[in-house]
Amino acid sequence: MAAGLILPPVALTMGEPAGIGGEIALRAWLRRDEGVPPFFVIDDPDRLAALAGRFGLTVPITEIATPAAVGAYFSTALPVLRQDLAVQVEPGYLDPANAAAVAAAISRAVGFAQGGEAAAVVTNPIHKQAMYEGGFRFPGHTEYLAYLTGQDGREVMMLAAPGLRVVPVTVHVGLVEAIRSLSRELIVSVGRVTATALLRDFAITRPRLAVAGLNPHAGEGGAMGREEIDIIAPAVADLVAAGIDAFGPLPPDTLFHPEARARYDAVLCMYHDQALIPLKTVDFHGGVNITLGLPIIRTSPDHGTACEIAGTGTANESSLMAALRLAAQIAANRRAI
Repeated sequence: MAAGLILPPVALTMGEPAGIGGEIALRAWLRRDEGVPPFFVIDDPDRLAALAGRFGLTVPITEIATPAAVGAYFSTALPVLRQDLAVQVEPGYLDPANAAAVAAAISRAVGFAQGGEAAAVVTNPIHKQAMYEGGFRFPGHTEYLAYLTGQDGREVMMLAAPGLRVVPVTVHVGLVEAIRSLSRELIVSVGRVTATALLRDFAITRPRLAVAGLNPHAGEGGAMGREEIDIIAPAVADLVAAGIDAFGPLPPDTLFHPEARARYDAVLCMYHDQALIPLKTVDFHGGVNITLGLPIIRTSPDHGTACEIAGTGTANESSLMAALRLAAQIAANRRAI
């Protein structure tokens, strides 16, 4: 972040209350001197205080009324803006009754970012099944954030870790549907959004986009599928014609080793796991989920709710810390334009 630049605090949502979101928020605050920007949590302060006691963490909790109060308290206490739950939960035990509160925390955080009271939104993980059972009608965070900001259909998911950024062209759909929905137009749209974000949010003056193939060996000249010939290669040509430094389609199995990663700033992947498996293998605890194409900044830890370890005191806060740091860095980059 630029020296001397003062940004509003980052808004952190509660995520699934039965998961590890509360614990990693507490632990991230304890490590606030490690480059973590000032942040506040939209959550139940009593729940967080109970979690701190459960884990033996010395984290004073201060309830705030507005984000503007964060600066007065962050150095000595974790600022929490109250979001009451419908029912109190035990770590590890999901209750769909809290879905509305989880969604409300996200909506409020977006409102603060839109109003300039928060520099960015960082979302703790949600449990999709519990949310669906509680009436949530969006496939995930990405689509809900697009709806809240009026950007439906223009949102793009990026996963980033030091040395690797990946962007799935198709996201929260089954593999058969992902292949069916892949199109030249979709790849071009995602590529344009990605290139713009690399320039604006990551301060990369000439973004380089690698484009993965869909089939083994990138189709082997049509012997293993024609998607590369009929869809992906024409999309790459369109991106190049638009002035974007894009190249491919490339065989996915040779796209993620260190020498290959040095040749691009981000890689467009054709489906969810083609992007997320290499990212999480390269740096599981340091990965960050970023939503591109929104008027606000949103990042998230690149892991799930981890309900299986919630309450045990073993959650790793590294990805949340990376998400908080990156959110502030993107905010600073946008301010510098």
